[in-house]
Amino acid sequence: MKSFKKQAGFTLVEIAIVLVIVGLLLAGVLKGQELIENSKVKALVSEVNGVSAAQNAYVDRFRRIPGDDGNLAAVQARGGAWASVTAAGNNDGLFVVAQNQVFTGAGEGAAFWQALKAAGFLTGNPADAGAASLPRNAFNGLVGVGTGVTGMTGSAVCLSQVPGKAAQALDVQMDDGVSNTGVIRATLGVVGANTAPGAVVVPAPVGSSGYIETNQYTVCKTL
Repeated sequence: MKSFKKQAGFTLVEIAIVLVIVGLLLAGVLKGQELIENSKVKALVSEVNGVSAAQNAYVDRFRRIPGDDGNLAAVQARGGAWASVTAAGNNDGLFVVAQNQVFTGAGEGAAFWQALKAAGFLTGNPADAGAASLPRNAFNGLVGVGTGVTGMTGSAVCLSQVPGKAAQALDVQMDDGVSNTGVIRATLGVVGANTAPGAVVVPAPVGSSGYIETNQYTVCKTL
């Protein structure tokens, strides 16, 4: 007579337990990613508010606009960190950074960041010039400033390389949640690039935010 060996294997209960464990691990990973994303959005909010507060504090202290403080020799003569500043604007009472200069440090952009750093309102090296003077945001894009960007009046702070989901969350927390209205406007960016804000904001059909989660945006808010 033939003898048959009992085959070893997983029971339905064991398989069910494994599936439950895998499900819990997957849920934990997804929840962790969501928490990281939310923390980055909060960081963006802090960055935007921080630039606005720094600019206002500068005006209160010096009675001049950061970036338009000039002349350079007088600014450097303040001593300390000011001695390493390389740009100061022309002190004509107007802060000027064109839309295509937002992430380059051109115009009075570099002078803006150097002044806020030298005054101690922002961290960083006041000697950094050009695009190197611009801070990095939570998504490793740049933080820039410009005037008249995306059709808005006055100056604005802009963030590059912001994923669609985060851009919408930022808009919801600080404005109306719609890409082409209010004090926050978004323009489509190139993935992995610090895309200057465009003249045409992202259209938002009625009942829509205008944001697509898989896209990347440059987001600007009035200062």
